[in-house]
Amino acid sequence: MRIRQSLRSVIYRFVYGTLYVASLLPVTWIYRVGTLAFFLIYYIVRYRREVVLQNIARSFPYKRYEEISIITKKFYRGFISHFADIIKAISVSPEILDKKIEFAGFEQLDNFIESGQNVIACLGHCGNWEMLHFMAHKINHEIYAVYKPLSSDVMNRLMVKFRTRFGMKVITDKSVVRHIISKASPRAVYLFLADQCPPVNEENFRFHFLNQDTHFFSGMEKLACKSNSVVVYLHIKQLSKGRYRVTCKPVSSHVESESEGQITRKYVDLLEENIKEEPGGWLWTHKRWKR
Repeated sequence: MRIRQSLRSVIYRFVYGTLYVASLLPVTWIYRVGTLAFFLIYYIVRYRREVVLQNIARSFPYKRYEEISIITKKFYRGFISHFADIIKAISVSPEILDKKIEFAGFEQLDNFIESGQNVIACLGHCGNWEMLHFMAHKINHEIYAVYKPLSSDVMNRLMVKFRTRFGMKVITDKSVVRHIISKASPRAVYLFLADQCPPVNEENFRFHFLNQDTHFFSGMEKLACKSNSVVVYLHIKQLSKGRYRVTCKPVSSHVESESEGQITRKYVDLLEENIKEEPGGWLWTHKRWKR
């Protein structure tokens, strides 16, 4: 066991060290490598091409095949460039990131937290969602990223290292309920990615989403109601290569008055709006409708 832990530790240091050195390169060089990676993944490896094409075609049945192909290419190009931005963010200064990532509407969080309420900030896999780790540098409140630990210990440690660079904290999905309802825990913002396929289908959380009947996780809404938290949506838009705007939009500030499924319904509507604004920016490789 100790040998395996030591080996994983060595691998982690090697991978992180390699990525850190790569992050010191000029961003234009990293993008050039990304262009090569796009060619290999899209044309040679064809990573989940059929899944992406099928997901987009079913979501936008009114679009012609040529339009679907354009969105598919934009997705893969953006997907690769997001990785380039993530690598660069390993060592880039906060002053540079401050010029590349805009935050709008976040002043409303001050009032909620100062009044003693937690804030659940839900979002989707839109744009470069991983760059939200910079929020902790911009907001004067504790921020927790709720996540499910990865099966690979090395990849999990890399993810945690990246997300906590600017002060964001991470908390597992199994620990968040106890933490958020604890009176000892300070009021904070909790980030939830809630657009993947849930393990259990609940009829009250099935909605018409992107032209298809789609089940969503109920956990985000149930946690908001249990903890009497405010719910907001983080709308991510890519302005240009390497530049993003994150807009905080209200979902519900009085969760106790919402009927079951209503908070999730509002989230779904905002997520769909986000995707339709920038169709190539969502994570289409995920088998969202496998059930």
